Formats: sequence, C-alpha cells, structure tokens
Amino acid sequence: MKLIGADVIIECLKEQGVDTVFGYPGGQAIIIYDALYRAKNEIKHILTSHEQGASHAADGYARATGKVGVCIATSGPGATNLVTGIATAYMDSVPMVAITGQVPTGLLGKDSFQEVDITGITMPITKHNFIVKDVTKLADTIRKAFAIAREGRPGPVLVDVCKDVTATEVEYTPKKPEKSDYISNKYYDIGTEEIEAAINAINSASRPVILAGAGVGIAGAEKEVRELSELADIPVSTSLMGMGTFPGTHPLFMGMVGMHGTKTSNYAVHNCDLFIAIGNRFSDRIVSKVSSFAPEAKIMHIDVDSAEVGKNISVDYPLVGDIGFILQTLLKGINSRKNVDWINKINSWKEKYPLRYNKSLEIVRPQYIMERLYELTGGDAVITTEVGQHQMWAAQYYKYTRFRQFVSSGGLGTMGYGLGACIGAQLGRPDKKVINIAGDGSFRMNLNELATAVEYKLPVIIALFNNRALGMVRQWQELFYDSRFSQTSIDRGTNFKALAEAFGAKGINVTRPDQVDGAIKEALAETDTPVLINFEIDKDDKVFPIVPPGAGLNEVVDC
Repeated sequence: MKLIGADVIIECLKEQGVDTVFGYPGGQAIIIYDALYRAKNEIKHILTSHEQGASHAADGYARATGKVGVCIATSGPGATNLVTGIATAYMDSVPMVAITGQVPTGLLGKDSFQEVDITGITMPITKHNFIVKDVTKLADTIRKAFAIAREGRPGPVLVDVCKDVTATEVEYTPKKPEKSDYISNKYYDIGTEEIEAAINAINSASRPVILAGAGVGIAGAEKEVRELSELADIPVSTSLMGMGTFPGTHPLFMGMVGMHGTKTSNYAVHNCDLFIAIGNRFSDRIVSKVSSFAPEAKIMHIDVDSAEVGKNISVDYPLVGDIGFILQTLLKGINSRKNVDWINKINSWKEKYPLRYNKSLEIVRPQYIMERLYELTGGDAVITTEVGQHQMWAAQYYKYTRFRQFVSSGGLGTMGYGLGACIGAQLGRPDKKVINIAGDGSFRMNLNELATAVEYKLPVIIALFNNRALGMVRQWQELFYDSRFSQTSIDRGTNFKALAEAFGAKGINVTRPDQVDGAIKEALAETDTPVLINFEIDKDDKVFPIVPPGAGLNEVVDC
C-alpha cells in the first residue's frame, strides 16, 4: 500500500506493539503529528510540558514495564531538549526510541531555522542513531531501531527524520517484528573450561558474596540468582539499579553496597574470598577505592556486555553472555551446602550495624517517611525518585521485592528525572500506585510536568522531602569542606501546597510526625488526581552510611 513517510512511522510503531508515546509537536515534526491524529484510537500520545519530561516519561515507562519507551520531538531545541533524557537512559541501559523531526534534506547543512546535527550530538549517548533522508529506507530504519534498543544490553536509539521524508509517498509492506530477545547465541561466548573454573570457584569458596545489578532484572534472571544464593548459601547485595533483583525481605539479603550501602554489605565485600558480580558494571559508587576493593577475593563477572568485563576491576573469572543462560549452566554443577561460619558473621554484622537514624518524634524524619510508605503500601508500590539524599533514603528504607519496582537515575544522576519518570511508570503500570520521592531542589527542575499528571488524571503521589537545601551537596560541604555552604540554600519561600493546587493537583503539608500516616493514607485514596505531600524535614538530616571519597568500603561510617 502507498503511504506517506509519517504514516509509515506510525504503522511501524504499531508493528512493534507501541500503544503509548510521549512528546511535544513542532514544525519539523508536524506531519508526524498529523499522522498521530489519524491514529489516535490506536496510539495514545501523552503531551508533556517539556521535551525533557517526554524523554524521562518514556524512560520511566520502559523501566516500569520492560517495553521500549518512545518519545517524539521536533528539530533544533526540541531535539536538544531530549538529550539529558537520552543520556540518562543510556547510562542505565534503558530501551528507548527517540524520533525527531529534521529540516528537509535540501536545507541540511545550511544553518536552517531550528537545524541541529542531533545525530552528531547524541552519538556518544545512544546505542545507535540514524538520520533518514530516503523514504524507502524509513520503515526498515524504524524496525532496526527497536531491535537495537531491545537486544543484548538495552539502550536508547535515535531516529532523525527529514521533514520531506515524512511527506513523501512510498510503498509500505507490513512486517512482523523480528525476534530480538535478550537470550541469543551471539551473546554466549564462553567455553567448558571457563564454566568448570567458575563452578569450582563457587564450590570451594568459604566466604562468597553475590552482587546483583540491573542486568539481572533486564535478563529476567532473578530466579536463577535466588536459586544460586539459596543453593550455595551465598549472601546477596544489590547495586542501586539492581534494587528488587533479589528480594529485600530475604534472610540472605544484605542491602545495597557501595558509597551509601549498608555496613554489612560493605564489610562482606571487603572480607569475602569470592566476589560474584552479575549484571553490574563496577561503577565508582560501588567500588570506591579500587586498590582496596575486595582485597582477599577472586572476582567473577557475569555480564552480557564484554566491554564492561575488566574495564574497572581486574576479573579472574569472566563469563560473557546471557546472564540467565550462564547461571542455568553454572547451577548444574553447584553443590548444595551451608556456609555456617560465614552466614553467622554476616548476621552478626546485620545485628550490630543495622540502618539507623534518630527516631526522635520532635521532627519529621525522612527515613521514617520511607518506612511508613513501605508499610502503608504493603511494599507493593512502584517508587520513582529524583536524585539526591531522598533517592538514597528511598533505596535504603523501602524493601523492594521485584525488579522494575524502583525507578531512578543511577549512572547519570539526573536531577529533575523523577516526575516525568513517575508519569511514564504510572501510564505503564496503571495497576500499581506510583510514588515519586523528591527533594525540593530536584523537583523544581521539572515541576511543570505536574500539569501533565493533572491533565491525564494520573493518581501519582509526589512525596516531597523539603529541606530547603540541595541536601546531598550540602551534606558533602559539611562533612568534607569544613561547612562552607556555598549556594546550597534554596529557602525561597515557595508554598508547595499552593503550587500543587495551582496546577490542579492536591497539596498536603506535613510538619509533624503524627501527620505522616494521615497524609499518606489520604494520598493513597486518590484515584484520578495527583497528590503532592510537602514533608517539612530538617536540612541537617544526612544520608548514612557513607564511604568517604577516596576511602575503601571497609572505612564506611554510619554517623
């Protein structure tokens, strides 16, 4: 059948099973939006308040559902406004397809109105990107973009489409999507010797530790990690992005590892004799001081991306391939046993060094808020976060039992991420209550997306931890810069309750601990209205434990 390019884009989106896209129209994307109008009963378009909000919403949708998130923008500033969201998705291996309009092919390279080289700009922050100048290549390019975004280690792909391409007729032939599952023979590149060496290392280790990263959840290998842990009696920590890949309620779970990880996790890593990293890239926030990382341990690294193996830490047992398949292969040779002495030591650290905070009832404590959110939601909510102290409290004090339950910007640490991601997650998981844990600094950056949440009647909750400061930077200034508080006070007199109400949302103020439960229950009862709870917290509340910069994991402090 004959279709113009814009309709080809829409048909390809339908081929890929896309039912929701996030975006903002503009001149070079106007024909795509005209095609979206014709397809409005098949694809729901969410008009965000800003293109950055669209990219974060597509990211949140993808993280919460496991599907490819899609965002659309026009050329020039519309496309560049997507960049932070694309980089966020790239750093955290999130499958996303960003479609941007571009000036007509005849105007390329002439500094035309709203022309930017968006493929050049995004080359370092995408798995791949394309510029389409020939309508006959459009359908296959869109299809290829989705395949690349999904396969192996997922990530964002950008497709830049010239305006004249969207208006030109072409013969379109429908095509079923090619299977591009995570599991593929081309992602299995290890031999029998490597497997046997890994099995022997696990069976002979007396103090093993597992670190489960986001790659475990992306691969759908949570079951295999749990089976390995229980079979060989191995305690488990997770990275920030790996939250939920191993149940936070499991007796073998030690908590998060790294800069703001538990003392138990960090001590376990420092004292282990075999460190098994699964689907994790050994970021600096986990490793801290490289020279003192797991000093007594052999390192095993299981990952789908060979580029990550040995990049930051030397590895003794590299296993590159599909994580689930590798674990299934390993499990065939793992002995069932009990590591009594090691587990007793782990449990003694848990008892001696639990997560703790001042439970004074005089002021509202952020840790207490997270504990009450966990209890009052039955541990079943999807939690999104902005970036800062509140993000760490959300990771520490809510027990995650499934992957895709914790949605946060880890690698890039993008302030302003959470509200857009919350909107995307709620649209992707309408069966769940979605709560955005926010700091007042991060929230200010993209609070305009409250208008989006109101327009689409999304019952999201914004739990605003309002300390009138850029809390994490202020904490560092106090601890490591002799309390020189340079530009971290943001006490600007903003009435967040009134602000929420101005957008059409519900606003609630909480200034005392005895108001916390009532406010949360009131917010949870809403079914079609966003609720912002302004929790007034103390600017001197800090995130502990913390590994000071340049220190080893064994030097973690908790007060």
